[in-house]
Formats: sequence, C-alpha cells, structure tokens
Amino acid sequence: MNYTSDILVIGSGIAGLSFAYKCAEAFPDKKIILITKSDEEESNTKYAQGGIAGVINFDNDSYEQHIQDTLIAGDGLCRKKTVEIVVRESTERIQELIALGTNFDRKADGNYDLGKEGGHSSNRILHYKDATGKEMERALLEKVHTLKNIEILNHCFVVDLITQHHLGYMVTKATPDVTCYGAYVLDTRTNKIQKVESKVIMLATGGVGQAYRTTTNPSIATGDGIAMFYRAKGRVENMEFIQFHPTALFQQGVTPAFLITEAIRGKGAILRNRKGEAFMEKYDARKELAPRDIVARAIDSEMKVGGDEHVWLDCTNIEAEILQAHFPTIFEKCLGIGIDMRVDFIPVAPAAHYSCGGIKVDDFARTSIQRVYAVGECSSTGLHGANRLASNSLLEALVYAHRAFEDIKRSLDTIPAHPAIPEWNASGTSTPKELILLTQSLKEVKSTMSDYVGIVRSNERLVRANRRIDLLWEETEDLYNNTTLSPQLCELRNLITVAYLIIKGASFRKESRGLHYTTDYPSKSEVCQDLVW
Repeated sequence: MNYTSDILVIGSGIAGLSFAYKCAEAFPDKKIILITKSDEEESNTKYAQGGIAGVINFDNDSYEQHIQDTLIAGDGLCRKKTVEIVVRESTERIQELIALGTNFDRKADGNYDLGKEGGHSSNRILHYKDATGKEMERALLEKVHTLKNIEILNHCFVVDLITQHHLGYMVTKATPDVTCYGAYVLDTRTNKIQKVESKVIMLATGGVGQAYRTTTNPSIATGDGIAMFYRAKGRVENMEFIQFHPTALFQQGVTPAFLITEAIRGKGAILRNRKGEAFMEKYDARKELAPRDIVARAIDSEMKVGGDEHVWLDCTNIEAEILQAHFPTIFEKCLGIGIDMRVDFIPVAPAAHYSCGGIKVDDFARTSIQRVYAVGECSSTGLHGANRLASNSLLEALVYAHRAFEDIKRSLDTIPAHPAIPEWNASGTSTPKELILLTQSLKEVKSTMSDYVGIVRSNERLVRANRRIDLLWEETEDLYNNTTLSPQLCELRNLITVAYLIIKGASFRKESRGLHYTTDYPSKSEVCQDLVW
C-alpha cells in the first residue's frame, strides 16, 4: 500500500510531535503522516531525564545570561544569531508546552522548582522529577491523538528519501535544485517497501548514539535521518562533535546504558576516583558543574590513570528525601541492582549521548534539499557549537519545530505537485543467508568508533578507524545491492555512514575544541570554522 500526504514527518520525539500537531491545527484540510520505526513513544525524548532549559524566573535570570552560558559551553563555534533566537523564544515555547498539559515540578509556594546543571550560571532547568522527556512526550502524544488529520505509521522504517535521482537524473553535491518528493518506507510487519509521497518532508529522526559500544541512546538511535539525507546529496556539518554524557550507570555489557542525570550533580553529588578522592577541582574551578566535555574528559583521565572501568558518583551528602522525591527513577533503578544511593556510591562512566552536528539548517529549519526540513538532534542549527549546554536540546527542538511550522504556513499552498514516482525496485535481490554477517559488522562499527573515535582521539587512531569503516562500507553495500532489505541491514548501513562522517570531521579538524580532543593538536586553532560536507 502506498501513501500520499501533504506533510510527512519522520520521527516521533518532541521535535516531530510538536511540529506535527501545529501543522495539523493550522491545516485541518491537509493530510499529515507521521512515521516511526518503533512504537510512537520510543524516541530519545522519552529518555531525557534532566529537563528543559529556559528563562522563566526573570528576577534571578535573564536571556543574556542564558545566551552567554550557551556560547561559553559551545567553545567558540556557536552561531550567535541561533543562540539568541532559541533563548529569546524559549519562554513562549515552554508556555505552549505547559498549556498542552505538561507537568513540571513546583515548590511549596507554587513557583517552578528550577534546577541547575553544568555550565549554567543560574537555576533555569524545568523538570518533572527525573522523567522530564517522558512527561513532555506524553502531553504531545495526547494532543496529536486528538487531531484526525494526522495518521501515525508505527513500525515503518524509512529506507531513503526520494529525489530526482530516483527519476533517472544525475544528482550530485553540486546539483543546485535537489528536490525531495517523499520516501521509500519498509513496513517491518509485512516486509514490503512502500512509497510515501509528500509535498513537505520533516526529518526529526534523532541521534547517532548506537554508533558506539556504550550509549545512553535507545536502540533506535542509528543516525537514519542524517545518513539518508547525506546519501541524497544534502549538506551535513560538524559531525565530529559527539557529546559523551559523563555519568552513565556502569554495568558491564549492558546497553543502552542507564543515564544518571546531571541534575543530581546540581543537587550536590560528587565525583570520586578509586581512592575515594574528589577529583574535579583538579580539572576545572566549576568542579562537578563544569560543561560536559570537561567533566567527561576528566573522568576518562581518572579511569586511565587508575586502570579502571568507571569512577564513583557520591550522592550520600544529599538528603534522602530529596533523592527519593526528585530522582525516583534513578533511586529505584539503583536499588534494583543493590545500590542504595543514600549510603552507597554509584559506579559511573561516560557514554555516547548526543550529536551536536548533523543536517545543516537555516533559521527556519530548511535544509539544502528543497522541501526537506530537519529539527531536533538530527539537525545542526548552530546552537550547540562544539559542545551542547545541558538541557538545551529539548528547547532547540521546540523552537525550531515552531519556526519550521511558521515557514511552511507561508509556503505550503505554493508547492507544486510532485512528478510520478516509481515503485521500489527489488529485482535481482535474494534473502540473506547469514545474518551473522550483519551482527558481526555492527559489533565492528561500535568497537571501531569506541576505541578510536571516542573522548580522546589521535591521527593514528582516526586513520585506523577510517580503514576499517571503509572495508565495512564495501561489504555492507554489496549486501544492500544483492539481498532483500531488513531493518538490521538498513540500520547497519546508516551507522556506517554516520561513522564515516564523524571520522571525516575529526580528521579534518586540526585542533582540540569542545567535544573534539586530539592528542596531536591539543590546543585550539585561531581559525574556528564549521566543517560542512
């Protein structure tokens, strides 16, 4: 079965959902299809614990402070105009979310209980205990389900964007008018590939965490949107900046890693090494509340010096009532594995968490491919620069989803009908005989990226990584061209693509900046620039 829509949204996190409901309300006579490759509630948004940053208390905070904090965290690579847009529009976007029924924690006096996280100079983090993303997604999904012109397609994997290439034309990076007409989608329940034709395509496909052996991201975070956009000859930038969350719960062989929110350090938790020493003051005057790149590198250094697989997070100085009231999910998780946060230290280690680069977009989330927009973690707006400030990501998704909606509101009725799109051609392919080829290649991607393109990099490591990824690409493309498609094969192909982009960006950045640290160029370059591919 093929589909036709006016607006196609790929991804069901905060970015895709907030964009979809606004479009549905503004265009009640237009059809909107929202595609997700798992269940509709499964996204990176669901696992966001800490909260959403925004200026709410103007007595103790200001837009100027939030802007400055973001610029400092971004280490000279933020786009200042973007930072100003996101911060100054934060209050209105958050108020919209509250109006939808999103709950945020309040103090006894009724005011919001604003938290503080690394890199922030003021308490400005709205949260709902330690399950903020899940609460925001709940409210958005409830809203989406009230709108009859939104059709949700669960368990559908987007294989590729449809452009002139599929009509028989040569398309390259130099083609000035690459245009998208929809997507080919694999229904994982029927194993059939369908066409979804659309005037507008919104990519809200999330991050790339599964490229690494240890990540806080769910299993769906395989860089699908970035990879398919790059294959369609779209512009991608700054992929070398992969943020490792400093404090994921260390459990040997467990993935995804359970996140221990930064907000708990905001309440006073202390990082300790194997000797029980608080070590962060050796690395930064802000100690546990330094930006994430600094904290992650500090932990990595302590682990290497001690030959350890983790350090310890000491929460015992935080009142028991606060631990249980503010961090119930973490408290119960730790109890379930025999750790009582009130008296025991928590073993933690950095884990791949967030991609600061991605699909290059402008102020209204427009990409280099006509009719395609991108919002959320798969996009690169210029907000995060070389390192994301904690809790800015959910805010960015809200602001840019709204700006994309505003642009489409002005242009949707002027978009011409698309040409006839051919059916997916699967001729000449056969069922793969050995799935072990896929699972083993996936392990190799994760090992290569974790061992050579992690928190600390070097020229030699990057050369090795590039050779291995090149070989995996050749082997996987052969499988792709000669066997019937499966989600596992498509995800592997996408992860190899984003791994290549991360390695390529890291190889060309001859400096250490933000999340990219290389032993061959330990200092910053005087010339700071985006790397666009």
